[in-house]
Amino acid sequence: MRIPRIHHPELLTVGEDVALSEDAANHVGRVLRMGAGQALQLFDGSNQIFDAEIVQADKKSVRVKVLAANADDRESPLHLHLGQVMSRGEKMEFTIQKAVELGVNVITPLFSERCGVKLDAERLNKKLMQWRKIAVGACEQCGRNLVPEIRPAMELEEWCAEQDASLKLNLHPRASASINTLPQPVERVRLLIGPEGGLTADEIAMTARHQFTDILLGPRVLRTETTALTAITALQVRFGDLG
Repeated sequence: MRIPRIHHPELLTVGEDVALSEDAANHVGRVLRMGAGQALQLFDGSNQIFDAEIVQADKKSVRVKVLAANADDRESPLHLHLGQVMSRGEKMEFTIQKAVELGVNVITPLFSERCGVKLDAERLNKKLMQWRKIAVGACEQCGRNLVPEIRPAMELEEWCAEQDASLKLNLHPRASASINTLPQPVERVRLLIGPEGGLTADEIAMTARHQFTDILLGPRVLRTETTALTAITALQVRFGDLG
């Protein structure tokens, strides 16, 4: 059986005995039904992987001993910040999960004029916690040892106005440039993906004022979740570590 990879929210030290988080303990103890003596791999956000052994496990808690640490850098040389206008239902969760697998470093959920998601503060906070859990789970699955930052949701113009030295890109169906025509090298990208109905003319003009470059992916109109993942993949192929 493949050794499970588990995220630990605090920095680990070789030789210490630690209790897994509630979510991790539930997964290891209840779902995987693992017990004392079995091996785990832990990662804590320090870009290391830790070999560990379960020393105690029951239905409510799991304790492990940290045995060894090894550097394990799987991060892309391209730093990607995805600004994603929120989509309905499971589409946003899908986008976050796959964006993490593809190497995105930061994700900011956005509100725009045509955003179809309407949430009060309490529900939005619950969504944020869920999205962060999805990011952790994606890292556990794909082998990343740095968990991307999922920022609190914000307004589109506020996000666009943030000071950032990154190359700023906005997907637009009538753009003349493409990812393949962007000059190299590029080390940092801020990528904007609009809602299912697209950005309004005023919003597109606003992005131009904040030095965003309109780019085209291809001749077909893609759904918002497909657009995000296609653009991320194309950027990683040209400037990152795919291909």
